[in-house]
Amino acid sequence: MKTETIEIQKEMFAEGTSSAAKYGHLVVGRPGWWALLKYEFVISFMTVPGALGLYLRSKLYPLLLKKCGRNVTFGYNVTMRHPHKIEIGDNVVIDDNCLLDAKGQDNTGIRIGSGVFVGRNSILSCKNGDIVIGDHANIGFNCEIFSASNVTVGPHSLVAAMCYLIGGGHDYDQVEVPILQQGRCSKGIALAENVWLGAGVKVLDGVSIGAHSIVGAGGVVTRDVPERTVSAGVPAKPVRTRT
Repeated sequence: MKTETIEIQKEMFAEGTSSAAKYGHLVVGRPGWWALLKYEFVISFMTVPGALGLYLRSKLYPLLLKKCGRNVTFGYNVTMRHPHKIEIGDNVVIDDNCLLDAKGQDNTGIRIGSGVFVGRNSILSCKNGDIVIGDHANIGFNCEIFSASNVTVGPHSLVAAMCYLIGGGHDYDQVEVPILQQGRCSKGIALAENVWLGAGVKVLDGVSIGAHSIVGAGGVVTRDVPERTVSAGVPAKPVRTRT
């Protein structure tokens, strides 16, 4: 299990820290005016409408990324934080209003494979964790994948709309201490190949879901799911085995 203190609040509200330094730490992820100006120039095109906006983002957004493959489409108002820790493969679509947040002190960040679709309004959020999306996976709209250690979505997986992968939590043993001040704990989440999560599924921290498994809409997954298993309910329980 990965355990750490919550550093972002401390750094954001530290006395004597300028607004530019706070913004750089939260959003850009790299010190210095050059990194800030480069980031600001590129994101100024994130709300340009129509085909012109798609073209400009396809040429300029890769300048911020650690790696960007061929034929990547960035929709309207796509936001990236700590983009130098984001890798994207070939033939990927990041739909409108998505947030890719690779924030962290010593994490690797976000890696999106080739042939991936990320639906509009979805959030990939790191808090010093890593997120890996396998090749040809599909993330529906209004989803959130949160990682404080390691969250993996296997290749060819289908994550339907409004799903939430909760790859971390908070310590809470000390009743007299605010939960936010007790640090973050995370075991991570692993979805194997060809997993289907129905609409509105919640996957809790520490869960692994085996290859070719399905979780029915609205299910809350609190324990590991074996391969080729159909689960449903709150909490999700096995219904049958796929043969």
